[in-house]
Amino acid sequence: MNTIVHMDLDTFFVSVERLLDSRLQGKPVLIGGTSDRGVVAACSYEARAYGIHSAMPMKMARQLCPDAVVIRGNSSNYMKYSDLVTSIIQSEVPLFEKTSIDEFYIDLTGLDRFYGCRQLASHIRKRIREETGLPISYGLSANKTVSKIATGEAKPNNELVVAHGGEREFLAPLVVNKIPMVGAKTYQTLRNLGIKYIKTLQEMPVELVENVFGKNGRLLWEKANGIDPSPVVAYQERKSISTERTFDRDTIDVTKLKGILGAMAENLSYQLRRGQKLTSCVTVKVRYSDFDTRTLQKRIPYTCADHILLPAAQELFDRLYNRRVLVRLIGLRFSHLVTGSYQADLFEDVRRTANLYQAMDHLRKRYGDRAVMRAAGMDAHSIGRGNPFTGGPPPLLAHRRQ
Repeated sequence: MNTIVHMDLDTFFVSVERLLDSRLQGKPVLIGGTSDRGVVAACSYEARAYGIHSAMPMKMARQLCPDAVVIRGNSSNYMKYSDLVTSIIQSEVPLFEKTSIDEFYIDLTGLDRFYGCRQLASHIRKRIREETGLPISYGLSANKTVSKIATGEAKPNNELVVAHGGEREFLAPLVVNKIPMVGAKTYQTLRNLGIKYIKTLQEMPVELVENVFGKNGRLLWEKANGIDPSPVVAYQERKSISTERTFDRDTIDVTKLKGILGAMAENLSYQLRRGQKLTSCVTVKVRYSDFDTRTLQKRIPYTCADHILLPAAQELFDRLYNRRVLVRLIGLRFSHLVTGSYQADLFEDVRRTANLYQAMDHLRKRYGDRAVMRAAGMDAHSIGRGNPFTGGPPPLLAHRRQ
């Protein structure tokens, strides 16, 4: 019999910010784009009491809760704590899946011969709380779907075990939108059919559900009945990092566009060095005001050096931006990542270059990833802060496999 644990860090971004600034405790906190065109990437439970939720326009969230503390967020801080949690889990279990920066599935099947599965899950949760200071919840059951739903019911900062054989009974009284695959559209369809609770869906003939929802009908019915054979997929390190900037106002200022692209390249290069990674592929994306989106990529020798990656990004932008119309968004991605560290070219001043990067990275690690940047990147901020959570994650924010 399988035993799967789902662990989820509670309001992760907010919890990290509160670790760094205790004055945020108990206050409604919004994290995301600070402009009116931004969106809420995360919010505290206090903010949720006002009806605020993730992906909500920041302008609407501020109207609902004018006293909320709005924070743009720092991707390197979130990645640091995510890595801490990942290393703890990795040291305790042989098989786990990391589905995002703050969410994990752990396969404890067979480990009950050596440990009690609940005791081991609770031990891991305790370690995470004590060593990182972050609140975390978990659900334990026979499969991924039931465990994920159980985690949601356990929150905040708690744990819930669904005994083997008790999956249908546990799910029955819950509202159907608790099922992970049920989004707003599917939920509305179910409500139109008079289905509010999972119990009703459980009792329906599977053929009827298939008639309504097509090929996804059987999957929906199986999940409602606590059936999910999907395995825990072993965690693998990501193969790319990326960041995008959506502007408050569409712009045609090429100088400042290049400045922002340069700042992106600097930040991503630092993330590479911090994670001891090298990239061999640079991709630039431009989205125009009419939403026409163009991308261009270039293969390069493996590197994590600003002075190599920045010119490569600028060259791609020069080749790509040829319409001379307003730009809504630009993005940068480094892919084909491998483990490695910076090696200077034989013809460079090796000591001077290495010392420069070491000094800059030390300042960024101590004071934040924006503590040191080129002048062009600083000037680029005058366009507007934009939203690092729009259209894709900020550097290393999301940790899904790509």
